[in-house]
Amino acid sequence: MANYIYPAPGVTGVEATLALEINSDATNDSLSIPSLQDITVNASNDVFTWTQLDEAAKKQVATTATNSISMNLVLNQEVFFGDGTTGVGTASHHGIFGMSTRKDLVEFSLYLGDESDAGNGKTISGTGYITGLAPTVSADAPVWVSPITITVDGDYTVA
Repeated sequence: MANYIYPAPGVTGVEATLALEINSDATNDSLSIPSLQDITVNASNDVFTWTQLDEAAKKQVATTATNSISMNLVLNQEVFFGDGTTGVGTASHHGIFGMSTRKDLVEFSLYLGDESDAGNGKTISGTGYITGLAPTVSADAPVWVSPITITVDGDYTVA
């Protein structure tokens, strides 16, 4: 039987989890991102296309990939703006907003799977930059929500 990758909202141990760390931070301070509403992992290869006079169809060759992870999250003040008390230069100190405005290269680790299934889940990790922050609030949705994108610098690592 196939092992499906599924998040189970409200069930401990099976939700998708995301952790961020500033790449240059030697303290290994990892910031866990709570309140994720959705996650999209994008692995998109570019394609170079050309035509030749002696062919009836176009030719194509795969080129480098454009990778990104995008999500929406309900904002937690300490995670978004940082706690301001943990060591300067750490993910916890600067928060998501600070890492974005400082243009920090971040290490990310996205765990997908069921921890109760002997840890058989997979982790997608890599490095990238936080972009696309656009916090919004409205009368119909009275909590701050923001999209966030991590533009990946290089390849994903799957473990």
